[in-house]
Amino acid sequence: MQSKRQLSRRSFLKMTAAGTAFAIPAIVPASALGAGEKTAPSERINLGIIGTGGRGTADMKGFLMQRDVQVLAVCDVDKAHRDEAKALVDRRYRSTDCQAYNDFREVTRRDDIDAVVISTPDHWHAIPAIDAAKHGKDIFVEKPLTLTIQEGRALCDAVKKHDRIVQTGSQQRSMDTFWKAAMLARNGRLGHIHTINVSIPDNNRECGPTWEPEPVPEGFDYNFWLGPAPWAEYHHLRCHYTFRFILDYSGGQVTNFGAHHIDIAQWSLDMDDSGPIEVSGNGEFPASGLFTTATKVYFECTYANGVKLYCKTRGGPSIQIEGSEGSVRAGRKSISSEPASLLKEDFDSLENQLYKSRDHQRNFLDCVKTREQPICPAEVGHRSATVCHLGNIAMLLGRSVKWDPGTETFGSDDEANAMIGRPLRDPWMLG
Repeated sequence: MQSKRQLSRRSFLKMTAAGTAFAIPAIVPASALGAGEKTAPSERINLGIIGTGGRGTADMKGFLMQRDVQVLAVCDVDKAHRDEAKALVDRRYRSTDCQAYNDFREVTRRDDIDAVVISTPDHWHAIPAIDAAKHGKDIFVEKPLTLTIQEGRALCDAVKKHDRIVQTGSQQRSMDTFWKAAMLARNGRLGHIHTINVSIPDNNRECGPTWEPEPVPEGFDYNFWLGPAPWAEYHHLRCHYTFRFILDYSGGQVTNFGAHHIDIAQWSLDMDDSGPIEVSGNGEFPASGLFTTATKVYFECTYANGVKLYCKTRGGPSIQIEGSEGSVRAGRKSISSEPASLLKEDFDSLENQLYKSRDHQRNFLDCVKTREQPICPAEVGHRSATVCHLGNIAMLLGRSVKWDPGTETFGSDDEANAMIGRPLRDPWMLG
C-alpha cells in the first residue's frame, strides 16, 4: 500500500479535521428547560445540527442549554451518531419531535429552521454552508471554515449575496486570555510587533506503514461521507476523528490547533481582511501508511509590515506575540507577559476596544436576532483558514510562495495557484 500512498501525495501536488465533558439531564424541570416554557415561540431560534460526531455533539450540547433555542433536526451519515444525537435531544425536550436525517439538504431546506450548526469533517463545510445560505439559513460552522482557499471565497461570496449571519467556530476569540493578548497588541502596549510564534502539538493519532481496506460498517453511508473528496476504499482511520490527518479531508494539526492560534494572530495584527505576502516551509510528511498530513510542522509567514509569524510543532498549543516593548503568551487556561505589569492594565479603559464576546455560541444567537456581525464572521474565518492553507501549500511544495491577499492568488506561480482549489467528485459542486 506504500506506493498508493506516495502516488496520492504526488497527485495532490499536481491537482492542486473531543467532546465537552458535561451531560444534559434526562429529566428536565420546567424552570430549567432550554427552549420550551420560558421563551415565546416567536423568540426561539430553530436549529438544525449537521454532523453529530464528537465535535458536533459538543456543539449541540452547548446550544441545547440556551433558553431561546429549539433543536428541530439532527443529521449525520453515520446512523449510530444521528440516533444518539436524536436521543439526546429527545431527552432534553422530553419529546420525540426532533427529526433525524442522513442528507444535510433535508435540514438546510426545511422552512421552519432558522439556522444550522455544521460540525462535519473539513471537506464537508463549504457545500452544506453554501446550500444553507442559499436557503435563507444563518450558519455556525466549525473551524477551519473550509478545506481550501477557493471554497472559503465561494462561501464568503454566498453569505454576502444572501445576507446571512455566519459564526466560524474559532471560539478562542470569545476567551478572555486571547482577548487580552490581542488588546495588548492592538493598543501598542507591546511596542512594535515583530514576531509571532504559534506552537501546535504533535499528531495525537498514529497509523501503521501499511493498511488494508475494511468492510463499511452497517448504517454508515460511506459514499456520502466521502462526498466531494476522491473515491477511496474504506478504513476506520479514514473517518471520524482521524479524518484530520488525511489531506483529502483536512490539513492536519495546522488546520486543527493551528487555525485557532493563527486566528488570534490575525486579530492581533489587525489583519482580519488580509494576510501574509510570503510563506515558506519545510514540514515532514509520512512516507507510508494512510495518513498524509505533516507529522512535523514548520512554516513562516511574512506580512507586508515586516512581522514574521512562525508556526511549528512544539509542545502544547499556544501563541506568543513579541514586540519592542514586551511580549505576551496566551493559551486557553493561562496568560503571561513580559514585563508582568502588562497584565495589570485596566483593559476596559484602553482606547482601542476590540469586539468582546464571552460565549461564542451565545454571540452567534444574539447576532441571528440583531443581524449584527458576530465576533468571527465568514470573512474572518476564511482569512485565518487561508493562512493555514498557505502554510500547508508551502510545506507540500517545499519552497517559498508569494501571496497576494488582495487577489487571493500566487501571482504567476501556476504550480501554487493550482492548489488554491481542488476538483470535486461528481455530483458535488460549489454554488
